Amino acid sequence: MLSFVGIFITVAALLGGFAAMGGHLAVLMQPWEFVIILGTAIGTFIVANPWKTVVDTGVACMQAITGAVPSERYYLDLLGALHALMRELRGKGRNEVEAHIDDPASSEIFKAFPSVLGDPPLLQFICDYVRLIIMGNARTHEIEALMDEEIHTIVKAKLAPYNSMVVVSEALPALGIVAAVLGVIKAMGALDQSPKLLGGFIGAALVGTFAGIFLSYGVLSPFAIKIKMTREKRCRPYIIVKQTLLAFMNGAMPQIAVEHGRKMIASGERPSIDVVENETIAGPKAVATEAEPKAARA
Repeated sequence: MLSFVGIFITVAALLGGFAAMGGHLAVLMQPWEFVIILGTAIGTFIVANPWKTVVDTGVACMQAITGAVPSERYYLDLLGALHALMRELRGKGRNEVEAHIDDPASSEIFKAFPSVLGDPPLLQFICDYVRLIIMGNARTHEIEALMDEEIHTIVKAKLAPYNSMVVVSEALPALGIVAAVLGVIKAMGALDQSPKLLGGFIGAALVGTFAGIFLSYGVLSPFAIKIKMTREKRCRPYIIVKQTLLAFMNGAMPQIAVEHGRKMIASGERPSIDVVENETIAGPKAVATEAEPKAARA
């Protein structure tokens, strides 16, 4: 909704200022100029990107518009699931823990945290590295390097829509010039017409230049930034998992390791330490794992 408010303010200020200067809004109504610019932009976008990126760009646009970013409930579920897994790793045998990561959909741990269970890529990420921890052969710095590489790959793929839209936004001013040139060509073909008609043709041509620049810097470029911010927030859970598991591998108790992960959440979205403690110790832990006396919590 906020995106639409911003676009409305931008368009209202643009058209209102133009009208206040004495401009006629009807002059800007040149639909074929917009068809040339937008149609060419969409065509070149499809040419330059694989179909998967084209589809993902549509998904990214919807996520940016709806503000589909991890909520506090999501972060609490993630930290709770990690805490429960680490308690299992500390207190139970390898076979018992493997049962949770081999079939997460049937695991009582993950069933207690639906946000994590409903995010298959992140769930797979967690299970892969818990499995490596269970094996016990890999060193912490090796796991960290592997996590960094995988997260880099994930972020790069998630930001593909942003990068592709930036390229299109940078091309729009040039496409506006192309539309303007076509308009001038049309005007040159009507030199024998009245000055009034010829002036209308030239004015229509200049609308193409205006539209290309405005759509680039006033609409598409800001929206691409919105997509980038949304996708970066959606990648944040991977960083949380990384820091939590690495802290655990380095000898931290589960609750301390969870605190390492909590600190990776942006301050404006970060749940308090008391809320996290209540969720991980006094809440879903009783469902996810066998309850332990509160005095002996890790």
